[in-house]
Amino acid sequence: MIAKVLVANRGEIAIRAFRSAVELGLRTVAVYPYEDRYSLHRMKADEAYQIGEPGHPLRAYLSIEEIIRVAKLSGADAIYPGYGFLSENPDLARACEEEGIVFIGPPASVLEMAGNKVTAKEYAIAAGVPVLASSEATTDIDALLAAAEGIGFPIFAKAVAGGGGRGMRRVDKPAALREALEAAMREAETAFGDGRMFLEQAVMRPRHIEVQIIADGTGETMHLFERDCSVQRRHQKVIEIAPAPHLEEPIRAALLKDAVAFARSIGYRNAGTVEFLVDTAGERAGQHVFIEMNPRIQVEHTVTEEITDVDLVNTQMRIAAGESFADMGLSQEGIVPRGFAMQCRITTEDPSADFRPDTGKITTYRSPGGAGIRLDGGTVNQGAQISPYFDSMLAKMTTRGRNFETAVARARRGLAEFRIRGVSTNISFLQAVVEDPDFLAGDVSTAFIEERPHLLSAKVSKDRGTKLLTWLADVSVNQPHTRPAVLVNPVAKLPMLDSGTPPEGSKQRLDALGPRGFAQQLRSQVALAVTDTTFRDAHQSLLATRVRTKDLVDVLPVVAQTTPSLLSIEAWGGATYDVALRFLGEDPWERLAALREALPNICIQMLLRGRNTVGYTPYPVEVTTAFVNEARATGVDIFRIFDALNDVNNMRPAIDAVLDTGTSLAEVALCYSGNLLDPAEDLYTLDYYLRLAEKIVDAGAHVLAIKDMAGLLRAGAATQLVTALRERFDLPVHLHTHDTAGGQLATLLAASEAGVDAVDVASAAMAGTTSQPSLSALVAALDNTERSTGLSLDNVCAMEPYWEAVRAQYHPFESGLPGPTGRVYHHEIPGGQLSNLRQQAIALGLADRFEDIENWYAHASRILGRPTKVTPSSKVVGDLALHLVAMDVDPADFEANPGAYDVPDSVVGFMAGELGDLPGGWPEPFRTKLLKGKSPKSTMGSLSDDQVEALATPGPSRQHLLNSLLFPGPTHDFEAVREAFGDVSVIPTIDYLYGLPLGEESVIEVEPGVSLYVSLEAISEPDDHGVRTVTAALNGQLRPISIRDRSISVVETHAEKAHADNPCHVGAPFSGVVTLGVSAGDEVVEGQIIATIEAMKMEAGISASASGTVERVAIPATQQVEAGDLILVISA
Repeated sequence: MIAKVLVANRGEIAIRAFRSAVELGLRTVAVYPYEDRYSLHRMKADEAYQIGEPGHPLRAYLSIEEIIRVAKLSGADAIYPGYGFLSENPDLARACEEEGIVFIGPPASVLEMAGNKVTAKEYAIAAGVPVLASSEATTDIDALLAAAEGIGFPIFAKAVAGGGGRGMRRVDKPAALREALEAAMREAETAFGDGRMFLEQAVMRPRHIEVQIIADGTGETMHLFERDCSVQRRHQKVIEIAPAPHLEEPIRAALLKDAVAFARSIGYRNAGTVEFLVDTAGERAGQHVFIEMNPRIQVEHTVTEEITDVDLVNTQMRIAAGESFADMGLSQEGIVPRGFAMQCRITTEDPSADFRPDTGKITTYRSPGGAGIRLDGGTVNQGAQISPYFDSMLAKMTTRGRNFETAVARARRGLAEFRIRGVSTNISFLQAVVEDPDFLAGDVSTAFIEERPHLLSAKVSKDRGTKLLTWLADVSVNQPHTRPAVLVNPVAKLPMLDSGTPPEGSKQRLDALGPRGFAQQLRSQVALAVTDTTFRDAHQSLLATRVRTKDLVDVLPVVAQTTPSLLSIEAWGGATYDVALRFLGEDPWERLAALREALPNICIQMLLRGRNTVGYTPYPVEVTTAFVNEARATGVDIFRIFDALNDVNNMRPAIDAVLDTGTSLAEVALCYSGNLLDPAEDLYTLDYYLRLAEKIVDAGAHVLAIKDMAGLLRAGAATQLVTALRERFDLPVHLHTHDTAGGQLATLLAASEAGVDAVDVASAAMAGTTSQPSLSALVAALDNTERSTGLSLDNVCAMEPYWEAVRAQYHPFESGLPGPTGRVYHHEIPGGQLSNLRQQAIALGLADRFEDIENWYAHASRILGRPTKVTPSSKVVGDLALHLVAMDVDPADFEANPGAYDVPDSVVGFMAGELGDLPGGWPEPFRTKLLKGKSPKSTMGSLSDDQVEALATPGPSRQHLLNSLLFPGPTHDFEAVREAFGDVSVIPTIDYLYGLPLGEESVIEVEPGVSLYVSLEAISEPDDHGVRTVTAALNGQLRPISIRDRSISVVETHAEKAHADNPCHVGAPFSGVVTLGVSAGDEVVEGQIIATIEAMKMEAGISASASGTVERVAIPATQQVEAGDLILVISA
């Protein structure tokens, strides 16, 4: 009788054995090496003893001497080997027998017969069980190569003592056999201490079916039915099902009969598994062959337990203790399978990276439960450290149901309930497998995964909570912005609304009338139409375009309900597109879609830079057309189109694209500059603007716009220009200006008196100076007059507290202008640029010389030919001004000798005509002197055929391509933020910019009905690497997050990384221990194995990626490495 059992294993199977032992009333003993001291199995046992030497954990579990030593030391009278490690080693069974210790498994003689695949095959033949053609076992590779010629290909190279997929390779071509044999031999020697190999014929598209066998000491042998283990990766089982679904009864009966016959023929005792392959293709479809017997418990034994209600580990121990089946109440006739069970192995492997084992700390662990779900796990809990030394399996999930479909449905539910963070897992891959229709239909083979590469890149968990929490933790630690003393949630300032559908507005009128009819109605109406620019140009001018989507969308339901008579809101395009990608981690297309959804009744207007779209250089017409079509489909109704130099030819691709939609309004702008009231003005005269307007009208515009970027349009000039445009053309006129000097409300009123049809204004809290004039001031000024806007002054004013609170959140991005400035009439700097120039001046250390920059801007504008100044031409003038002030250059000398000075590339390109021709012609001889010896780059790129095709297909793919074409760098930045931190646009702005105060809870609504409750509990002191541990709570559960404090200077030694694009660099494919096989100066050829790497009980070769001489090695002969670490450099 057994009283105390030592489990010579670790992790999940050790815990499983302890549980059965406890049920039988046995005391338990665990063993562990130093590296496994935190493993849960050590704490589950009654006693635990350390074995082996530090630094060699695998060797410890493979040491028979250590296992026997601890068994004798602890007084254990039985040893349970589990699976893997020493479970199939007859020397352990023999040592137990010599020491009078019960070995819970077959006797040594049976292990030698069954565990030796060659011997097992001989017994199978003797028992009449069909087998495959194979070779003799040997360590002689040449002999194996010769034997392969007689067997044919494809072929399997198998280790005699192999198991669990280790020491096994499938080889399809003779040329690859030697290398496969060498790798498998090393792996088998490491894992089992026996490097002997044999070759075996490969079956075509087989199902892998195994039969569970149990045999007692009386010779009685029975089966517990079969399991389907066909879903495999690298010959290692991933999903197992019992009984095998969709298996014909004659095949099942033959498998069970042959399994029992084989076990009886070798006098088997205890639990074991007889494994078969069943052909599913070709002439032998439906036939089976014996491949091996595993004389131990299997990982997948749980599915058999679930359908038979037989505890296999319990049965093993009772058989070893001398009980018979009769004693246990077991008989073949009494065991009837009920329902189906399926096991999924949850591992720390990344399917998209060739199942590379991952290591690290589990930061979150939540497991499934409920009806029909069983979990068998090892050390899997929050805070558990996953090491590179042992198997990558975290847990086994077994689901059960009355039928196969129910078991699968429960597997889907269980996989969805798992939450494992901190390490990669294969859960997304398993989810893809159980959703595959062929899997559900039972059409599986051992090539199932190989035939479906898409399973490896299945959609992974969003892990939104952890990513968003990491952003908040990073901001909380590094504090990129100083938190204002008082901040309030802007939403709390919004007026209360009655729920209901907002009234119809301009959007519905445009849809009903079409763009021409809409424009005609606008022209004929008496009331002054109003566009609200708060949503784009106002915050671009005042707050460096930093206002986030959330703050724009939150107010839109109020706008829709209380100001439905607005002509439009200007909410997209211009710099907002670039800044969203570059600085906010937001996709501008997602912003547009959100704006459209929240504002169903008012037209959304965007700023379109002609053929530049929203970029800074011209693009092929296909890009412009695709952009307009995608913007229209996503939500834009009115396109305000302009060109920085008033070149209608540059606007035509955009105008034509808008006209071709048939539904969108083309509002085409003439950019205003100078002072048409000045008798000395000889360029930007009234005649100039009328000629320009005529070209715009001829191009097909629906609306004429006046775009006064710097606020230079005086009231009298507005009267003249608006009157002339309305007299000459029958299109409505829309006026846009900036209130930089503080007097533009007068300009709007004068334009209104002259008959202007629409004007741009902004909410008072976001108005004035470099922004637009105040909306409430305009509404109040025109109330009770013929041109009353139709907007409620009370409703307009009710939204101002919201925008005040929003603006306060973005205090770090304020333009710094304390009030209006009349200097704009001298330097003519556009409103948005004037704000940004101050920030650039500060960054360049020129903050105290801003007046010099303004003066130089005026000089630069004159020297460059007095262009109309709007993005991107204004940027050219600003670049030159900043550059020359920094160099302290005399304007007169620069104008006379431009070739003597370095100038920004943007200036060279501008003077070369990249943006078009100047309205007043090129300044000569300045232009010729400046361009002498310079070769400006062409900015017009070409498109590939694939890109042209993709641009013709609406949807997210086209949006992504447009992002990449227009702003490749910012798009890369956006994608990096989205990958690292998720969709940060859902984070409240106060938290996004300033982080979380200690102890305060914040709510993040990631989607309707899905909220995350987050709080910051503590921030640790930095470690030697400058990393702080942030303890945060997510939905009440603590999450530790490591954040680098960038204010701390740390000198660190980093492992050298291999350059993936350099074939002369050989890097580590995954984390593990690398052993070099070559030295500096050795000659190598491409494909030659130059090192081996061992991790997670797996060994793989690392091959040379180029031929040449080993120039240097980057690591010692044996070294623990991370994925991507440089191993050596080859001089090709």
